Amino acid sequence: MPELRAYALSLSLDGYLAGPDQGPDAPLGVGGERLHAWVTATGAWRDRHGLPEPGAADPVDERFAARGGGDEVGATIMGRNMFGPVRGPWRDASWRGWWGEEGPFGHPVLVLTHHAREDLVLGDGTRFRFVTGGPRAALDLAREAAGDRHVRVGGGAATVRQYLAAGLLDELHLAVVPVLLGAGERLFADDLGAAASGYEVVEHAPSSTVTHMRLRRRAQP
Repeated sequence: MPELRAYALSLSLDGYLAGPDQGPDAPLGVGGERLHAWVTATGAWRDRHGLPEPGAADPVDERFAARGGGDEVGATIMGRNMFGPVRGPWRDASWRGWWGEEGPFGHPVLVLTHHAREDLVLGDGTRFRFVTGGPRAALDLAREAAGDRHVRVGGGAATVRQYLAAGLLDELHLAVVPVLLGAGERLFADDLGAAASGYEVVEHAPSSTVTHMRLRRRAQP
């Protein structure tokens, strides 16, 4: 059955998915790019982003980077902070994301926001739909778009937390990176309450760069 999953979320040792002070010159926050060195070195990631093939990455990293690619995912949900640094009402439609006109998605993207905006279609046909009805409304639209494929929660931290807190996330893949950021966007914040206890680690796979963990939502009795 199609599921709601979070793939390849890079987490610092002190619990952050991104650094502080996100902006046009620091899309991942200050220091946040260090979290993603493991995945950007993989052939799977670079192929999705149209980049030249790199040298050989750790095979474990390659395996996890390949999950969620290809035909496995039919739609992505992301928060507005992941879409871009613009805050408040949309002044215009000039911001078109971090990806240029050839994004790495290949399927519809639902953006959670409090401010309405017309759909955005990139040059490669990727359609961004801006959803003001909240996480459940975005998930319903994403499932409709994805058909029999999985839906990905792309981030950022606040968006992943909302789906965790609601018990809607079926699987969460974390790559724990041996760096300390000191501040930024925390994943496991207090607003989760007891929701995190509804998940268990079903796979633990260290590589030469990070420690991969897959968490699954426990089946309801």
